[in-house]
Amino acid sequence: MSKLHGTSTGFGVTLRTMFTKPITEEYPEQESPVARRYHGRHQLNRYADGLEKCVGCELCAWACPADSIFVEGADNTEEERFSPGERYGRVYQINYLRCIGCGLCVEACPTRALTMTTVFELADDNRSDLIYGKDKLLAPLPAGAQAPPHAMVDGATDQDYYRGTVTNGVRR
Repeated sequence: MSKLHGTSTGFGVTLRTMFTKPITEEYPEQESPVARRYHGRHQLNRYADGLEKCVGCELCAWACPADSIFVEGADNTEEERFSPGERYGRVYQINYLRCIGCGLCVEACPTRALTMTTVFELADDNRSDLIYGKDKLLAPLPAGAQAPPHAMVDGATDQDYYRGTVTNGVRR
């Protein structure tokens, strides 16, 4: 008796769902939006005048549980300045074969240089193309900004940059 009841219940589920319209996502032709706080591909941010926010402190690499981030810092000079501080991230790499998307690297960054976007398409047919360097991670230059290396805004210090008082190449 219980065997017949289990079988009829199973057929009931089948019959009930057989005549409902299926929900089909037409990806990639029609992309559905992702959640606003989705952790996707990383991005290295810039200041309004184009200088990089990354100071090469390597805290993101230390915080990464998957050991997927490699940072090599270097010193800024007056002739070649990439960030407002003493140092900048000369080499910055994220290995997306190892990244687990946890966001601990973002939390560890003291200058908010590293954030995560909602871009989720990270597939490739070549393993070496999934190791992203600064060329793929850096945010595009803001409108009217100059590509580094260049000097800081006249009269500004690195503290002015960190406090957000330098906007559009002018110190407020």
